[in-house]
Amino acid sequence: MPLCTKLTPNLLVASVERSIAFYTEVLGFERGMTVPEASPFVFAQVTSGPVEIFLNDAAGAVQEYPVLKDRPLGMSGTLFVEVDGIKELYEQLRSKVTIAMPFITQWYGMMEFAIADPDGYLITFAQRVP
Repeated sequence: MPLCTKLTPNLLVASVERSIAFYTEVLGFERGMTVPEASPFVFAQVTSGPVEIFLNDAAGAVQEYPVLKDRPLGMSGTLFVEVDGIKELYEQLRSKVTIAMPFITQWYGMMEFAIADPDGYLITFAQRVP
């Protein structure tokens, strides 16, 4: 089996522009490339350090992946992002986002909380307990 070198979530979204705004203005990601270069976008990339997320217009993505045609946006899982400074991040975000899981120290040694993005994707932020 070949060695996997990278995993990038590719999220289908209702509005690429709205998702760019959420990930950059609320979560502090940087905007990367877009397709096309000017709005209205069908694709965008956002990054934060080594973390990269693709945002795809749902209507256009269905043309490439017909099996997704009648599926709702969101997923039955979470994006799990390890961070430094989790307490500060929680304080910065809690009044700006929908909290899906309150701040908690888990039995397996991680401090975590989860939020929902505008399309219902759940993002868990976590930091190992020292």
